[in-house]
Amino acid sequence: MGKPVLLSVDDDPGVSRAVARDLRRKYGEDFRVLRASSGREAMEALRELKLRGDTVAVLLADYRMPEMNGIEFLEQAMDLFPRARRALLTAYADTDAAIQAINLVDVDSYLLKPWDPPEEKLYPVLDQMIQTWRDSPDAVVADVRLVGHRWSAPSFRARDLLARNAVPYRWYSVDEPEGQRLLEAAGAGPDDVPVIVTPEGVVLKAPTESELAAVVGLSTAPEADFYDLVVVGGGPAGLGAAVYGASEGLRTVLVEREATGGQAGQSSRIENYLGFPNGVSGGARRASSAPSCC
Repeated sequence: MGKPVLLSVDDDPGVSRAVARDLRRKYGEDFRVLRASSGREAMEALRELKLRGDTVAVLLADYRMPEMNGIEFLEQAMDLFPRARRALLTAYADTDAAIQAINLVDVDSYLLKPWDPPEEKLYPVLDQMIQTWRDSPDAVVADVRLVGHRWSAPSFRARDLLARNAVPYRWYSVDEPEGQRLLEAAGAGPDDVPVIVTPEGVVLKAPTESELAAVVGLSTAPEADFYDLVVVGGGPAGLGAAVYGASEGLRTVLVEREATGGQAGQSSRIENYLGFPNGVSGGARRASSAPSCC
């Protein structure tokens, strides 16, 4: 995950450059400054940030923009990043609308254009907004995110595949607000679940088990065209056979339907496993037995 984002939206190229310049000069070391020329362009950027698990600290939007004005943009942006602080850029004639927006979409503040000098008219307002955001930051997300129905068989199979293969993931129900935000950012609906979003922002809608395994980094295809030994089944016996075959110099591949270690791989304690008189956990046995060639 990169730096938190400060996003400005203004359809006037000169104003847009000036805002970004002033933001980078003061906050560039701690924040990533992005700018957009329209509300729709900014919403696309926010969806991409949401999918990648990035955080947005502050949104600055010009009030007078075609197609989607600043208030409409901030209202939609709240659905994706509800904790981001929000401000309107307005002309003197629009101050009444800006004050109304504070009540309608919970805008934190409004800034009159021009804001020179920024040290007096821009930075103090942003400093306060950033501090408010820091007091209640978004949770850091670096795991695979899975959105699905709690009682859905395909959603359960996806969760089971990730858990059995020790792939860190976060579960979101389609009934939860964050699950709905992820679906919106992914351009998906409740009928597309399970929806998988990787830390890199890759989206899978109702994937097969092979597609899901491939996108989370599990091996799904042989690396060589020919093997001396093919072991079918990755339970304790299969793991042992693959290890001993590889130790004898055989080109070995292990084929497992669900997860290395089989059912025993999920066991908290295997008490009668050969070579471990005091017992061993399934996870430890799986890690110690999996050869790099399999």
